[in-house]
Amino acid sequence: MKILFFSAQPYDKLFFNRYNDTLGFELVFQEAQLNEQTAGLVDNADAVCVFVNDQVNAEVCKQLKSKGTKVIALRCAGFNNVDLQAAKANGLKVCRVAAYSPEAVAEHALALILTLNRKTHKAYNRVREQNFSLNGLLGFNLHGKTVGVIGTGNIGKAFCRIMLGMGCKVMAFDLIANKEMEALGVEYHPLIEVLKSDVISLHCPLNNQTQHLINNETIAMMQKGVMLINTSRGALIDTKATITALKSGQIAYLGIDVYEQEEHLFFRDLSDNVIQDDEIQRLMSFSNVLITAHQAFFTDEALGQIATTTLNNVHFLLKNGNLTNQAALLV
Repeated sequence: MKILFFSAQPYDKLFFNRYNDTLGFELVFQEAQLNEQTAGLVDNADAVCVFVNDQVNAEVCKQLKSKGTKVIALRCAGFNNVDLQAAKANGLKVCRVAAYSPEAVAEHALALILTLNRKTHKAYNRVREQNFSLNGLLGFNLHGKTVGVIGTGNIGKAFCRIMLGMGCKVMAFDLIANKEMEALGVEYHPLIEVLKSDVISLHCPLNNQTQHLINNETIAMMQKGVMLINTSRGALIDTKATITALKSGQIAYLGIDVYEQEEHLFFRDLSDNVIQDDEIQRLMSFSNVLITAHQAFFTDEALGQIATTTLNNVHFLLKNGNLTNQAALLV
């Protein structure tokens, strides 16, 4: 049985080959993103494995069916880039990695917070240049601050635990309050109240209701000088509105591991190119903005779990047509 990987990176080859021994799939890796133009690369593949920036729309689903593909396997938790209705209509099973080391992403969110606050990236460069001045490196104590968490799924819960351990007051917004989190001290409030926190961290999925959740209106509800962190999906944030808020000082710190136009930028070396995206260029010009290129998931433990879960998902779907973990089965 053959699995064709799109948007494949060297680390994908390393981890999937490592954990494929017991299953014995034929693994083929393509650097190209999956879209209408590249779907023709599929040839006798029982399954295609895709990542966050692959586009699996109705036309792609139609082409996959014509090629004999049976399974679309996402090696991630989010699935906003897949047309599930079209997949079902074409008889394609769709699965995902519902949970993979949520601590990896939660810890990266903390890394963004601490780096922005204590300016360790700037201090590192200064000391290397024999500049030992502390001017401009002033931070604040996280202990005692209010942290607002939007979305308390697996990653959001892991982040809440970390921030409670830092001595923060944690407020959360979700459609349903999590009793486990409430028992630990997390307070659930309406979104308008959570937006008043000192630090706001986004951990919700991207869908029609959450796209541009952070916009001119919601930014105006925040306190002046807020820190905003996004390790979830780029389009949760309206970039233009955020740039305006950075210029006015409404947002004093921005840390993002995702970007709404990242499919044209992330996971590739563009150091010799002129980047045409004016918005990310503007973001990178701010001294109080920290951008990482969708690396929050990038730990040894997480990649191992992604590989084993994805391979097992494909194995069981091709063999039995179903999964025991229904959270991982989308169609």
